Amino acid sequence: MTEQSDTDAGGASDQAPKTDPAHTYPHSWVVDVLASDGGAVALRPIVPEDADKLVEFHGKLSERTRYLRYFGPYPTMSARDVKNFTTVDHHNRVAFVMMLGDEIIAVGRYERLLDVGDGKSAEVAFVVADAHQGRGLGPILLEYLAAAAAENGLTMFVAEVLSENRNMVTVFREAGYQVSRSFDGGVLRLEFAIDPTEALVSVRNSRERAAEARSMGNVLSPRSVAVIGASADPAKVGNAVLTNLLRGGFTGPVYPVNAEHRSVHGVRAYPTVRDIPDDVDLAVVAVPAESINSVLDDCLDKGVKALVVVSSGFSESGPDGRSSERKLVHAARAHGMRLIGPNALGVANNDPAISLNATLAPVLPVAGNVGFFCQSGALGIAILDEAARSRIGLSAFVSAGNRADVSGNDLLQYWDSDQSTEVVLLYLESFGNPRKFSRIARRVARKKPIVAVKSGRHAVPPVLAATGVEIDDSIVRALFEQAGVIQVGSISQLFDCALLFGYQPLPAGPRLAVIGNSTALGVLAADAARSEGLQVSDPVDLGAQASPELFAAAVRDALASFDVDAVIAVFVPPVAIPVEPFAKALKDAVAGSDKPILTTFLAAEGVPDVLAVRDEVGNPTRGSVPSYPGPERAALALARAWRYAEWRSKPASKVVRPAGIDSERAQKMVAAWLENSPGRWLSDVEAAALLECYGVAVVEFRSVLSEDEAVEAADAVGYPVAVKATGEMWRHRPDLGGVRLDLSGPESVRLAYRDLAAASGEPLLHVQKMATKGIGCVVGVQDDPSFGSLISFGLAGVISDLLGDRAYRVLPLTEDAATELIDAPKAAPLLSGYRNAVPVNKGALVDLVQRISALADDIPEVRELACEPVLASATGAEITDSRVRIGPEPSAIDLGPRRLR
Repeated sequence: MTEQSDTDAGGASDQAPKTDPAHTYPHSWVVDVLASDGGAVALRPIVPEDADKLVEFHGKLSERTRYLRYFGPYPTMSARDVKNFTTVDHHNRVAFVMMLGDEIIAVGRYERLLDVGDGKSAEVAFVVADAHQGRGLGPILLEYLAAAAAENGLTMFVAEVLSENRNMVTVFREAGYQVSRSFDGGVLRLEFAIDPTEALVSVRNSRERAAEARSMGNVLSPRSVAVIGASADPAKVGNAVLTNLLRGGFTGPVYPVNAEHRSVHGVRAYPTVRDIPDDVDLAVVAVPAESINSVLDDCLDKGVKALVVVSSGFSESGPDGRSSERKLVHAARAHGMRLIGPNALGVANNDPAISLNATLAPVLPVAGNVGFFCQSGALGIAILDEAARSRIGLSAFVSAGNRADVSGNDLLQYWDSDQSTEVVLLYLESFGNPRKFSRIARRVARKKPIVAVKSGRHAVPPVLAATGVEIDDSIVRALFEQAGVIQVGSISQLFDCALLFGYQPLPAGPRLAVIGNSTALGVLAADAARSEGLQVSDPVDLGAQASPELFAAAVRDALASFDVDAVIAVFVPPVAIPVEPFAKALKDAVAGSDKPILTTFLAAEGVPDVLAVRDEVGNPTRGSVPSYPGPERAALALARAWRYAEWRSKPASKVVRPAGIDSERAQKMVAAWLENSPGRWLSDVEAAALLECYGVAVVEFRSVLSEDEAVEAADAVGYPVAVKATGEMWRHRPDLGGVRLDLSGPESVRLAYRDLAAASGEPLLHVQKMATKGIGCVVGVQDDPSFGSLISFGLAGVISDLLGDRAYRVLPLTEDAATELIDAPKAAPLLSGYRNAVPVNKGALVDLVQRISALADDIPEVRELACEPVLASATGAEITDSRVRIGPEPSAIDLGPRRLR
C-alpha cells in the first residue's frame, strides 16, 4: 500500500466552483512522466470533460482507499461534487489527473487557503487507484502541484492525513521537504514550504534515475518478446527480427504475431498481441508505418511495457512522417509504454541469462563489458560489424533510430547501475536534452568512462530537425569536457578507446615507455605520444633480432618501473620467424599488471587471438592486450585515457556562491522592468545597477547630453577620463574611433564631446573614469534553446571574434569549471605572463564569472548579457561596458518536476 489521500479533508465539495471553460492553463502542465516501475503515464490538469472518467475512477476505489481519502464512507460522488472537482481555475484551485489510455489512475489537487495568513498557503492531497498504488505516482503529483503553486505565488502546503495513513505520511516525509507536524483527534496536520531545496532536487533526481533505469530494464531484460509483423518472407524485416531472436537463443518465450499464419519458423503465431495467452514485456513492431496505430490498443490491453519500432516512414521521410512520429510517441506514452525508434535497428543484451538479439543484425559482437547506444539505424549494422571485427565485447546495444522517445540519457541512467557494463559508447546525431545529458553523464563518468562521437558537428541534418537543434561544436566540446565525456572524431577512434577501456586499466599518470623491435615505429609512437601531452623517455629499441625472452623482459622491466605509467609495445615480426612465441611472451609479461599496455602487434586491429585472455566461455576479457594498426592511434587512445583518469581523480567540484550578493533586490528590479515591457535591452544605468546587486561594479560613468555636462561629469568622476559614443554600432569597435581615452582636462573633454557627437549623430555620450590598463576580455551569457543559459569567456578584439576563440560552460558553474573557463581560450596564455608580461589576477576573473553565473542562474529572465571589455590586470578585473537584455523566463530545461522530453 502507498499514497492514498487526495485532497482537502473533504471540505472542497462545499465551495462554489470557479469555471474555466477555455482550459487556460500553461502548456508546460501537460507532460508525460515515468512511474517508479518504468511505465509511462500522462499527466495534465483536470477539465470538466473528465466528469465521467472521474466518476468511474472513484467507483473503482476500494472502501479502504476512500476512507483514507475522505475520512469516512463516500461510496458515490454527487453531481455537485463531480462538477466541483472537475471545474477549477488553475490558480487558486488546481487539480491534475494521471492517465493511462483514457482511464484516470490518480488525482491530485490543491486549494488556496484564502482566509489563512497571507493567502500564500494551500491545502494539498491526492488519491491513487488501488491497482496503481506502489508505482510512485503520489510523489510525482506532489512535484507538479508544488511547481504549479509556486507559479501562482504560493509558498506553503498544508495536508491533513489520518494518522493511520502511514504511506501518505511517508510520501511527504521522503519528498525532501522540511515538514512540521501537529496532531488533533486522529488527524495529522503537515505543513511545509514548497521552495525547491537541495534535498528536494536530490530526491527528485534519484527517483528519476531509478524510474528511467527500470524503463530501460523493461527493454533490455524482458521476460518475453512478441514480434508484431513476424514473417517467413526473407525480404521483410519481420522475418529478420524473428530469425535473429530465435538464433540468438533468447531465454524467454518468443511470440510471432501474424494474422495470416498459424506458425512462423516453426513457432506458433497469434493473430494479435491480445491473443497471446501469457504476459508480454517487449513488443518489436515490424509493420508498415500506416498500420502501427492499430497495434497500440492491443499492446495496452496486453500490458506490454515497451515497444521497439523497426519500421521506417516517419520523421526521416519528411513533414508527414514527422507528424506521424509525434502521434506515435504520444500514443505509446499514453498507453504506458516506452518507445525505441522508430526506424531503429533494434536492441540487444548479451547477458547469458537474457541472450536478446531483437535487431536486424544477424550476428552480434561477443559478450563483454561495453554498453553501446547508437542513434543511427542505417549505420547500426556496419557499426556492429566493425565492433565484432575489433573484438569489442558488448554488454548491451541499443539503436534508437529517430530517437523519438528513448535517448542516450535513458541508457546512461540504466548503465550507471548495470554491473555488466563498465564502459559506455555513444554515437549521437543530435541532442534531445543536453543539459540533462550533462547532469547524468557527469555522475556516470565518475565511475565508468563514456566515449562519444557526435556526428553533424556543425549542423543538424534536415531529417533530424524534428529531434534536435543546431548546436555549435564548441558548445558540444564544452558540454563533454564539463561532464568528463571523452569526445572522439570518428567511429574508429571510438573503438580505439573502447579497446583500451574495456581490456586495460586506466593509467595513473602521463609517463609512457615505448618498447619495440623497430626504430621507425618507436619514433612514430614517441612523437605521437608527445604531441598528445604524454611524457615519453627515449624509445627502447631491442633490434630486429631480439628474442621473445628479451622482448618480454624489457616490457616486464618497464611495467615494474616507478617512472612508467603505461607501455606501448611496437612489434614487427622478424623474417621467417614464428610470431606465436613473441605473443605468448608478451601476454605472460603483462599478466596481472595494474598498468595499461597497448601494442601494434602485426599491425592488427582489435584483440588478436594470441593476445587474448579468455573468460569461462572463451570470450576476450580484461587483461587482453589490444592492438592498433599504427602507433599514432595507440598513442591517441592512451592520451585520452590519461586525461579522463586525471579528470576522474579530482574531487567533484561544487558551485561556489560568492559573498555580497543581493538576489532579492535584483529579482525585484527585473520584475519591475518587465511589468512595462515584455522584453528589452536595459539602459547602461539599469545594467550597471543589476550587476551591482551581484557585487560586479562597472567603472563609474555619467551619461551626458552637452559639452558642459561632459565637463561636469569629468569633474565628478575624476580625471583622467574617457568619452564614449553610446550607439550600438560604436560599441566595441575601436576601428570606428568611438572613444577618446586619457583625457586630463576640461578642454580635451569638450573637444572629445564635439567630435564624437558629430561623428555618431547622437548627443548622448558617456564620460567614464579611466580604468587600470589591462588585457581586454569578454564575459557573456546567452540563452541557448537546448542548454538553457551558457556562460562564455574570451579575449576581446577582432582576432578573437574572427577565429571564434570563445570558451563556453553550462550553468550552474562549479569552482573548477570557472577556472577552466578562464584557461580554455586559445589566447588564454596572454593572461599568464606571455613574453615576460606581468600575469593578470586570474582570481579576480574567476570571481567575476562566478558572480555572473550566479546572476544568470538566479534570474532566468536575463536572456543575454555581455561585459566587454573587462580589463584584466595584476590588480584585478574592471568592467568598462555592459549590455543586458531581459525577457520572459524561458521554458525550464532539466529544471522543475520530472518529465519525459
